[in-house]
Amino acid sequence: MSSNHWQHTYQALSSRYSSSEPHPVIGITGNYSQETCTLAEGYYQSVLKAGGIPFILPPFSETDRLGELLDQLDGIIFSGGGDIDPLLLGEEPIKELHSVTPQRDLQELLLARLAYNRQLPMLGICKGIQVINAALGGTLHQDIHTQMEGTRIKHSQDQDRRYPSHTITISPDSILEKLFGKQLAVNSFHHQACQAAAPGLKVTATSPDGVIEAIESSEFKPILGVQWHPETYVLRNSHEMLPIFQWLIQESTEFKAAKKLHSTMLTLDSHCDTPMFFSQGINFATRDPKILVDLHKMAEGHLDATIMAAYLEQQERDDASLEKATAKAHHILTQIEEMAAANSSAVSIAYTPDNLQQLKREGKRAIMLAIENGYAIGKDLRNIAAFRQRGVVYMTLCHNGDNDLCDSARGQREHGGVSPLGAQVIQEMNRVGMMVDLSHASEESFYDAIRLSKTPIVCSHSSARALCNHPRNLTDQQMRTLAQAGGVAQVTLYEGFLVTPSTTATIHHAIQHLNHMVSIMGIEHVGIGTDFDGGGGILGCASASELINFTRHLLRHRYTQEQIQMLWGGNFLRVMQTAQNFLP
Repeated sequence: MSSNHWQHTYQALSSRYSSSEPHPVIGITGNYSQETCTLAEGYYQSVLKAGGIPFILPPFSETDRLGELLDQLDGIIFSGGGDIDPLLLGEEPIKELHSVTPQRDLQELLLARLAYNRQLPMLGICKGIQVINAALGGTLHQDIHTQMEGTRIKHSQDQDRRYPSHTITISPDSILEKLFGKQLAVNSFHHQACQAAAPGLKVTATSPDGVIEAIESSEFKPILGVQWHPETYVLRNSHEMLPIFQWLIQESTEFKAAKKLHSTMLTLDSHCDTPMFFSQGINFATRDPKILVDLHKMAEGHLDATIMAAYLEQQERDDASLEKATAKAHHILTQIEEMAAANSSAVSIAYTPDNLQQLKREGKRAIMLAIENGYAIGKDLRNIAAFRQRGVVYMTLCHNGDNDLCDSARGQREHGGVSPLGAQVIQEMNRVGMMVDLSHASEESFYDAIRLSKTPIVCSHSSARALCNHPRNLTDQQMRTLAQAGGVAQVTLYEGFLVTPSTTATIHHAIQHLNHMVSIMGIEHVGIGTDFDGGGGILGCASASELINFTRHLLRHRYTQEQIQMLWGGNFLRVMQTAQNFLP
């Protein structure tokens, strides 16, 4: 090789320009021994051949920087290595335990948990499968030969580790089955293994003696762990195991595209009920386990804004009860305002679509205010203007039960639709620039409100009755009428509005409802209203931290960037702007 070979390479690189999308960056955890970070060649060569950019992650003790590190990655590989320190898992070491590296283990357990929260694609290899499983709450065998019943096959190799040592059986409908079929010869060498899969994971491959050889997400997330060493095959120029790395690169490419899209567009969830938990001492600034929407989860899911509803259960309608309802609504709105004020460096109340855009430019999350159940105004029309002055952008006319304004989908058809008082309420809502929300309303109330309102109406959290026959859902004819009137309907993630009672709702069901609504109404009239903390939350999209998964599925269904922006709040904000600009 000539002494100036690198210069020829540099000139070749400099002579061409590629406008294609950059490859995903894949972090690979480095091994650690004798105060040195090392990484076997097979890991980074496999990532390169699969189409990714490898980035080695050395062990370090500054744990407060791990989240920032993960935000620079599009996927992560947890590599092989020594034993996991059982003390970190609350266990005493058994005598068969080999060498451990607590510095590395602590960092990787934290990385796995934080990556899971961020929906980052993950691949665990050998020790890495155990790291992922333990970080998410699964259990491990410190030594399969002494802690498992029965007789073990040989799980260590004296032969060349680039070649298989035994076979595994792969579960149907798994990632591995799609990649390799029902059986596969692997090169597995270890004495630790997963004992039981963590919540949210499932076993998808075992060796002939029952040792767990692979796990993956049971929540439709890009998580795969294998007990063997697929990275060594590339060192003998074999592509047998490359599909595992190609899977990771494909998932990471999609995740990268979704992140980029969220960085350029405004995302709005049109309905959550998080204020229902404010009296339980929740901390919105932390990743609070009691709620599905907080600052951490909004950031993890790349959600810019949410509309928090002041929810009122339908109670008695005497004068005293109505006064209490109005006071309670004001109290809940005050709680939302106080929460925002306490976290003013990170979140603010928004009152208009322009406010939302400004807050995104400032790097802040946004909260908008709404009222769920017109019971809040009692019989006093002046309350509507008072709530609007506080910033309420929409009011749901009713909830589960008829009130003085209209009949509910779960009511007794007391008025036969919108009452005379309800008609006045709609007129006043139009006058002050407050959107009319018909989620929870009966069909008669829906059509009456469409006819009475001078501005388009919204259904802030409803789904399609054609796919789930629930009275809270919209019929195809309702959706057509709503679209003709310029309104929007927001698909919701409430299980009972997506599937029959005997079925578990998943993100796939929600996408089916959205696709159906788009086919009936047109893309300009559909959006997303999760109903988080009010019963919403489904497998694959269970909290605000998982909302980027919804975007990934929209990309898979070939929605364009412009269309996704419309679904993620653009359509809803168009109606909001129309309502706020209305001149009687």
